[in-house]
Amino acid sequence: MTAGNQVAPDRIRTMFDTISGVYDPMNLAISGFQEPFWRRRVVRVAGLGPGGTAVDVATGTGKVAADLWRAAQPGGRVTGVDFSEGMLDVARQRHEDRPGLSFVHGDALALPIEDAVADVATICFGMRNLRDYAQGFAEMHRVVRPGGRVVCLEVARPTNRIAQAAQVWFDRAVPIIGRLAGQPNAYSYLVASTQDYPDPARIADIMRDVGLSPVRWTPMSMGIVTLHVGHRPR
Repeated sequence: MTAGNQVAPDRIRTMFDTISGVYDPMNLAISGFQEPFWRRRVVRVAGLGPGGTAVDVATGTGKVAADLWRAAQPGGRVTGVDFSEGMLDVARQRHEDRPGLSFVHGDALALPIEDAVADVATICFGMRNLRDYAQGFAEMHRVVRPGGRVVCLEVARPTNRIAQAAQVWFDRAVPIIGRLAGQPNAYSYLVASTQDYPDPARIADIMRDVGLSPVRWTPMSMGIVTLHVGHRPR
């Protein structure tokens, strides 16, 4: 069986619907205010220029999609896809006035996007929620043009001692913060999902297995998160 998150997708969808209103401030606090830096790095390695096109998978509240859209102006187009209507409601309310930026409901394992239409496909902190990691990357591979990029930003389990101390804080403090925010189950799940996610080398192998080549990965913030970049061969 292909590796993936074993929690029922309906449960995950309901959880994200529930936390959509607090998701961004909680993310900022949980990341130690590193999230904006990580997001800027994603946009930079995506390499979009004026007129470029992108698909942002598991787009959530649309922050990455909006940043990609800005990089692709004038004339660029970005589509954010998510299975949580609660998250999409927030994204549309914040960004609906930007021509060329759209948000659609869809499954990351069966994207509602035509083949080979995007210069880049991104996913940020969404891969670990998917039932089948290989299928998630295969769909991103499918929607990018030959020569296009697939970019994945995700939490990792660090190996150096300083970062491991930060990881202990994350594992213990995040559920407490979730309880204070009135969302104990959601934030306990988020911690568990990071513990079960494959290590960066294994994720790189999965990306290669679906046809992405070359694949490179870079740890950031002492290995707390990892940025993977794969290319669809020309």
